[in-house]
Amino acid sequence: MSNILVIGASGQIGKQATEKLLDAGHSVTAMVRDKEKIADLHADNLEIYEGDLEQDFSAAFKNSDTVVFCAGSGAKTGPDKTLLIDLWAARNAVEYAKESGVKHFIMVSSVGSDDPDAVDSPIKPYLVAKHMADEHLKNSHVPYTILRPGSLTDEAGTEYVQELLPGDEDKREIPREDVATAIVYSVNNEKALNRIYGLFKGDQPLKSVIQ
Repeated sequence: MSNILVIGASGQIGKQATEKLLDAGHSVTAMVRDKEKIADLHADNLEIYEGDLEQDFSAAFKNSDTVVFCAGSGAKTGPDKTLLIDLWAARNAVEYAKESGVKHFIMVSSVGSDDPDAVDSPIKPYLVAKHMADEHLKNSHVPYTILRPGSLTDEAGTEYVQELLPGDEDKREIPREDVATAIVYSVNNEKALNRIYGLFKGDQPLKSVIQ
């Protein structure tokens, strides 16, 4: 079992991932800005760390061998928060992980972050931030897994996916629960190290894709 730091544990993906990791027997440090947002989570193997991603949060990494970064600025914020959270906080998390000797960094990124110039969309600043964070992680020498899900939905997870970008734009989506499950399958998984996975609805068992 691993000691896992989940950054953004009060978000929709982060909270589901935290619950699934706890159920799998891992010890989890859930980093949140406001602990009241996860007040309903209770487990002997759970520790809650209140921290601000715009400040020094290096203390959260103590004793963690795996880090999951699934924090985000949110759709209602402006480009300033996108820059500070999705890029700079992610960059700082990678640096803290490197300093702490973290063995595996799992980054929840986004479809389109591989080539933001290919996307004509108002979310391009977000994709640029994700791209730069991904590149920093890849160049950090910290073993990584990067997950690039499609448009996120609140449907129940199916655990069936495909990695390749669907030609039909309407099919470029994935339940948040399946992204959370992909995080769990990535932990303690040598096959997932230094890999980038696209995640979209499909017909391949998620576990076989990751493991």
